[in-house]
Amino acid sequence: MVNSISLLGLQWGDEGKGKVVDLLSKDIHAAVRYQGGHNAGHTLIVGEKKVVFHLLPSSICHKHIKCYLGRGVVISLDALFSEIDDAFEFIGDIRERLVISYASCLIQPYHIKIDQLRERSRSGTKIGTTGRGIGPAYEDRVGRRSIRVADLYDPKVLKVKLEEALDIYNFLIKRHAEDQQEDLNELLDKNLEQAERLRPFVGNVISDIKQFQEDKKTVLFEGAQGVLLDYSLGTYPFVTSSNSSLGGIASGVGISPTQIDYSLGISKAYTTRVGEGPFPTELGHNSEIGHLIAKKGEEVGATTGRLRRCGWLDAVLLSHSVYLNGINGICLTKIDVLDGLETIKICVDYSSSLSNEEILESMALSDVQPIYIELEGWQEPTAGISRFEDLNDTAVFFIKKIEELCGAPVVMISTGPRREDTIIREYPLKK
Repeated sequence: MVNSISLLGLQWGDEGKGKVVDLLSKDIHAAVRYQGGHNAGHTLIVGEKKVVFHLLPSSICHKHIKCYLGRGVVISLDALFSEIDDAFEFIGDIRERLVISYASCLIQPYHIKIDQLRERSRSGTKIGTTGRGIGPAYEDRVGRRSIRVADLYDPKVLKVKLEEALDIYNFLIKRHAEDQQEDLNELLDKNLEQAERLRPFVGNVISDIKQFQEDKKTVLFEGAQGVLLDYSLGTYPFVTSSNSSLGGIASGVGISPTQIDYSLGISKAYTTRVGEGPFPTELGHNSEIGHLIAKKGEEVGATTGRLRRCGWLDAVLLSHSVYLNGINGICLTKIDVLDGLETIKICVDYSSSLSNEEILESMALSDVQPIYIELEGWQEPTAGISRFEDLNDTAVFFIKKIEELCGAPVVMISTGPRREDTIIREYPLKK
């Protein structure tokens, strides 16, 4: 019996996790975000309207699911309150369904300013951050100088911590933009004011999740970004600032890793990436097929609005992600985007002066050349199909080849944006 499930993007993010949450929602009682900030987005359709959330879990749209932001999440209160207001407009009051850990660290205005100043001033490597202060907030967390949610409710401690932070950050900001330095009293007043609005949402995530598990209720651990952006295991330095892989759940929520019963990995039938960094199978928007995939797949970042870079499926990286995250089953999304192609390629190896083991240890992908196998495409559309036996033989061969290369079964296949455009071969939350 599955009482806890992790949902992980196996590539560089944007794999379609929101739709999968929607499909599983009827059997979920609680959902927990365990890392990241408001630098990742998921687009949800509520009735006939589209809403994009960056901090709130996708599950917030389902009124029977209680949602949590764990201690591993860094929170901009401005962004959070904006999303709570949006949620109220679309789905009503969520005060009884959203809990935020006392131990969560806060993104302050000085984090945002220094993040943007750094990115603008880089003369060499551009990381392509969203400029929302997430990286500097995580730096403070590791440096043991974060202002946490709990600090908001002790004004004396809060003031001392803000003074210490501004000694550092105003000095750095002054070098580039003297007129943008933060005023201590204004910042203190803002934090105390926000504390009162936040108060109804603050709670104890560890004890709540422990109770759900003891009651045999199903808990979803919902990651942001993709595992190839994990700051420890991903394509460093072109990574996010948190552990977006399975390992981030234990510390980002406060559970034992052994309490995760099933790991569901989400992968597109091709590969995309937003921002900078190596991408061995990239086709480029100037190539006919790259442009076709981007246009047909509507590959535009929900957070940044930037066009996503597109390329063939990289089975070397995908199998590596499956291994690192103990993936029990794969949900393959956007297979319909490949409908009508004469041939489809899958990267199965790299050509490099390094061995594959050395490449995957260091994630040094910049100078590797992909080695492909070429498969026959399918002309009969997969779009909208909901039964595996209705797929044409060439599409079935493509799916089975992915299973063979990655060492995990493809248990779900998304054939379009609607909930019903899904093939379920093995339901992950089967009782």
